[in-house]
Amino acid sequence: MRTLVLGGIRSGKSQWAEADIAAASGAVRYLATGARPGSDDEWAQRVAAHRERRPSGWVTAETTEVPGALRADPTTATLVDDIGGWLAAEMDRCGAWTGGSVTSAADALVAAVAGFTAPLALVSPEVGLTVVPATAAGRRFADELGSLNQRLAATCERVVLIVAGQPITVKEPS
Repeated sequence: MRTLVLGGIRSGKSQWAEADIAAASGAVRYLATGARPGSDDEWAQRVAAHRERRPSGWVTAETTEVPGALRADPTTATLVDDIGGWLAAEMDRCGAWTGGSVTSAADALVAAVAGFTAPLALVSPEVGLTVVPATAAGRRFADELGSLNQRLAATCERVVLIVAGQPITVKEPS
């Protein structure tokens, strides 16, 4: 089953997705898309907390080449955390902050998700529940992520929204 896990910052979406996919399968591949911490101590603490929470048997790959990783091994249970990090990296790569297009990258991701046969959890920020960003770049990111989340939700069998650590089922397998 492919599951899209949505939620706000610090909503508990990653922890929920980790527990859900661990219950569904033994071996798990964890695709971490976030930027490396660098000199940002607070970000480094967030990354470390995620690492420490994962079971030791999980294989972790820090990558933004998510479509390729999904296509290369569609039979290993996988958790992607998170789609927002992946999208930000793609927007950098494509110059989308200033007018470039991420359409082909988004198409590739949706196709890779559609072809995935093992349990898959995609963690993504839900951007539609906040104020409209004050900057053009912020609005572009929110618009692109909102559109991508809709496409992924249509492709996944299950969609769960995490609010204050509590799961709300948005879509269940039919």
